[in-house]
Amino acid sequence: MSQALSATEAGAAQAVAPASGARLFWRRLRAQRAAVAAGAVVALLVLVALAAPLLTALSGQDATSFHPDLVDSAAGGAPLGDWGGISGDHWLGVEPGTGRDLFARIVYGARVSLAVALGATVVQVLIGVTVGLAAGLGNQLADRLLSGIADVIIAMPLTVMALALLTVVPGDFPRPVLVSLIIGLVAWGSIAKIVRAQTLSLRERDYVSAARLSGRGTFSIARRELLPALAAPVITYSALLVPQNIAIEASLSFLGVGVKPPTPSWGQMLTEADVWYQAAPTYLLLPAGLLFVTVLALTVFGDGVRTALDPRAASRLKVGTGRKREAKA
Repeated sequence: MSQALSATEAGAAQAVAPASGARLFWRRLRAQRAAVAAGAVVALLVLVALAAPLLTALSGQDATSFHPDLVDSAAGGAPLGDWGGISGDHWLGVEPGTGRDLFARIVYGARVSLAVALGATVVQVLIGVTVGLAAGLGNQLADRLLSGIADVIIAMPLTVMALALLTVVPGDFPRPVLVSLIIGLVAWGSIAKIVRAQTLSLRERDYVSAARLSGRGTFSIARRELLPALAAPVITYSALLVPQNIAIEASLSFLGVGVKPPTPSWGQMLTEADVWYQAAPTYLLLPAGLLFVTVLALTVFGDGVRTALDPRAASRLKVGTGRKREAKA
């Protein structure tokens, strides 16, 4: 009897035991319908980008082949047929002037835009976390020096700096890699300031003081004590950096200094579409609409991640936050 009661009590205790950190995070995230929907859109975009070669093979087209017979040279290169030349062979029509398949360029453009944004975010996080930790754990001189450098980076106009750097690099350097590096190198200041502020707060905690008193070095304390505690704010801010970097890449390509032809990019397509919006409106609307949807979905998903990691922070969204369900979670 006593064994049965003990088993029942243990089962009850296990039933009411708090969920682990990862499970609690997913539960809070699922309670936000807008963030879940945005996450599904982001997952679909990533899947399309990864499967670009397969999708173009299924359509029987590629992103670089010219089809001059599909454009009207007498009309300046406007696509033949309705809706930009949409047909069974060309699912979204063709590119004005060249006749290149628009579906193939769209899906490969998704790969380039997402890869550039993610690569730039990785560079920003690596530099920002390193500088922020060094400033927060260093002496007063190191803190002032590194914080001053971060302030200068933040104050610099990102687009102007990127334009200046992109124009002096040799043209044979892989352009997507170059754009990723430059965006990351001139936009890490904000995350460095966030990490520094968190580090200054965390280094006063008892467990960090105990680690210091035990004789462990600064690098060991940063790696084993501070980095796990910094994961949540860094992940949150990184999720919000990706849509920002997509917009920056698109603006640089729109200005003609980003990704160069024949490599497709949504921003580059917008650059070429400004003279075709009447003759071939789909050539303008498709990349512009996809950019809008991608940035919006990533922003909403990033806000959901931020709220799930820190329930005390109110969501910026007015709908789809699931506050009642979040409270239950």
